[in-house]
Amino acid sequence: MMTHAPGDLSWQGEELDLDAYLARIGYDGDRTPTLATLRALQRAHVTAIPFENLEIALGRPVVLGVKTLQDKMVHRRRGGYCYEHTELFAAALERLGFTFTALSARVSMGMEKLLPATHALLRVEVEGDTWLCDIGFGAGPLEPLRFEDGEESAQGGWAFRLERIATSMSGLPVERWALHQHGPEGWLLRHSFALAPAYRIDYEVGNHFVSTHPRSPFTGRAYAQYLDAETKHELDDTRLKTVHADGRADPVRHRDLEPGEVPDALAGLFGIELDAEDTARLVAELTRTSREPRG
Repeated sequence: MMTHAPGDLSWQGEELDLDAYLARIGYDGDRTPTLATLRALQRAHVTAIPFENLEIALGRPVVLGVKTLQDKMVHRRRGGYCYEHTELFAAALERLGFTFTALSARVSMGMEKLLPATHALLRVEVEGDTWLCDIGFGAGPLEPLRFEDGEESAQGGWAFRLERIATSMSGLPVERWALHQHGPEGWLLRHSFALAPAYRIDYEVGNHFVSTHPRSPFTGRAYAQYLDAETKHELDDTRLKTVHADGRADPVRHRDLEPGEVPDALAGLFGIELDAEDTARLVAELTRTSREPRG
């Protein structure tokens, strides 16, 4: 049974076409709020809906809210970035009766510099335990991680570790957590976060920064990621990178595309099919940026 939160505390689950969303991610299993359901939902969502920022590259705003996200990511079968994925997934969890809290993380990818909290994720309470659902990063995890210091999870060929960090602010203890992902050079700190709850209004503010600020990693370039249990594809403007999780002799492969090749790559590798107008606009934008020096 769906529980209703007052006003702005709701994740708009009542506005979600649940049948259409579940069909979009290819999930036809049990709908009771159990750990097995949560695991299956996250894996289905992550492997069905890609990560992408093409609205920004096409010169349009990124608009949150379930009605808009449902039209874009479910009916038009597009992808999105963390705020879009997390709000859509939160609406589905709310509709199915899960208990959860939204959080905000600071993405570092190994850097020590303090960066703003611009990543969205969920803390889910189910069957007497607490789980991290990070479904909007584009690079996994495929399934939730238990909130336990040192928890490691191997998922297909990918591995993740959750770590509790004891810090202090103004002399007071602060509980923070960090998510690490395993790569060719070992464990890499991906992002860290406190357990203070975030709300839709907080995601609106973060979304505005990420989609418009010149220092955001998602302005000034087209970007997409897709992950399954064996392979990760990453498109950065016209540079295509494929990573194989099984550690084969050539685990990472790079290829530079012509701007006109990008729409076919988006369709074939990421499941993103643009209409004729958006295809022409994207190719024109990539042609323009490809002539500029690349850092």
